[in-house]
Amino acid sequence: MRRIILAATMMVATLTGVMSTASATSRSHSATTVTLSLPKPFTPVAPAGGHDLYHCELLNPHAATDMMITSSTFNAGVLAQDHHAIAYLVPPSQVAQATALDGGGKGWTCFGGPGLLAKSIDNLGSAPWLAAWSPGHGPTVEPAGTGVSLPAGSLLILQIHFNLLVSHKPDQSSLTLTMQPAAGSGLVAMNTLLLPASLDIPCPAGITGKLCSRAASLADISKRFGASAANFDNMLEAVCHGGTVMAGTSATCTWPVGSTQYLWQVTPHMHLLGTSFTAVLNAGTSHAQTLVDVPSYDFHYQISHVETTPIRIQRGDTITTTCTFDPTLRQKLPYLKSLPPRYVLWADGSSDEMCLGIFGVTNLLVTPGTVLPAHQVSEVMWPSSIQAAASRISIMGVLSGTDVVGTAPRTLADIEALVKAGFCAP
Repeated sequence: MRRIILAATMMVATLTGVMSTASATSRSHSATTVTLSLPKPFTPVAPAGGHDLYHCELLNPHAATDMMITSSTFNAGVLAQDHHAIAYLVPPSQVAQATALDGGGKGWTCFGGPGLLAKSIDNLGSAPWLAAWSPGHGPTVEPAGTGVSLPAGSLLILQIHFNLLVSHKPDQSSLTLTMQPAAGSGLVAMNTLLLPASLDIPCPAGITGKLCSRAASLADISKRFGASAANFDNMLEAVCHGGTVMAGTSATCTWPVGSTQYLWQVTPHMHLLGTSFTAVLNAGTSHAQTLVDVPSYDFHYQISHVETTPIRIQRGDTITTTCTFDPTLRQKLPYLKSLPPRYVLWADGSSDEMCLGIFGVTNLLVTPGTVLPAHQVSEVMWPSSIQAAASRISIMGVLSGTDVVGTAPRTLADIEALVKAGFCAP
C-alpha cells in the first residue's frame, strides 16, 4: 500500500467524456448500491526488472449530491495476482488533472499513490482514501453511525497493485459501494489515518548476495520504482529514528497526535515476511493502552480490528506502531525463494516489505440526533511555532484529521525541519 504515506491519512450526475465505466445500481430506501468496473479487461505487465505493477483507472459513481459511503467491497478480477486495491477521492478541483492522467480511459502506472501531487515524495496521501482491500479483508462495513464522505462533483481513482510473481492474466476487477445522501443522514465522517514505521531488515546470518547491503537495496528500489521510493526510506528513518539506521527484525515508530479524534478500528499491513503487529497509545507512560495486538500476522488474512468502544485520542498523545519480521522466510516461501537475497526495506513490491497501521478515526463521537454539516474538515491544531511547516506536510494534516486536497506538494526539507526541531519523537 505504499510509500506512504506520510500522509493521509482518508458528483455531478455525469461528467461526459471522463470515462466509460460499466456500472450496476440498485436502491433500497435512501441507500444506493453501485458497482463500478474497469471499463475493459486490463493485462498487467511489470516494468523491466520488477514483479509488480501499480495501475490506476478513473471511475465515476454518478452521484448527483453529497453522499456517505457506508460499505465497500472490492471484487478481485484475478485473486492470485491482486495484492491490494485502494479507492481514492478525486474532488472537483482535481478532476481535470486526473482525467489527463487517465489518458482517455487507458489508466496509468501509479506506484505508491495516484500521483495527483506528482512532485510529492509522499503522493500516496495526495488523495484521501475512500475504501481499501487486501487479501482476506472481505467487505468493509463502516461502524454504525459513520460513513466515508463522497462530495458531489467527485470521481474515484481505483488503484490495483498487481503481484506478477505467479500470474499475468487479464483483470477486470470492480468495486461495489453502498452509500446514502449525506444531508439528513446524521452520519459522522470516517477518516483514514496512516502511520508507518521505518524498517531495515538485513540478510539472515549466513546469507550473502549483491543486494545484502542497504546501499545496494536502495539503488535497486530506485531502479524499480523511481528515486522517490528510496528517498522515502531515508525520510522515514529521519522521522522515526532521527536519521539513525536501526537494523534488525523489528520496525517501530512513534507519531504525535494532532487533535482530538475518536479511534474506531485498526488494520495492520505488512507483506510476506511480517509475523506480528502492535499499536499502542501513549507507549512507555503510566496510561499506555494497547490498541491492537496481532501476535500471528498472516498476509492472506488481513482484517480490521474494531474497538469495542471508540477511543478518544488528543493532542499530546502518541501512537506507536511496531512490526516484527522473519527474514528467513525469503528462503522458504514459494513466492520468494527464487529471488535473490536482499536487505529488506520499505518498498512497493510484493517481495519488499512495509510496516503500516491503518486507523479509522472520526472527528466527532457518534451521538443520537447529531446534525452534521455536509463536509467536515477539522482545524489544524499544531503549535504556532510549526504551524506553517505542518500545513505543508501531509502526515501532519492526517494526524489533525484534515484531508490534504489541493495543497502544495510536501518536501523532504519540511519533515527534516520538524525532526531537527525535535518535534517528531525518535
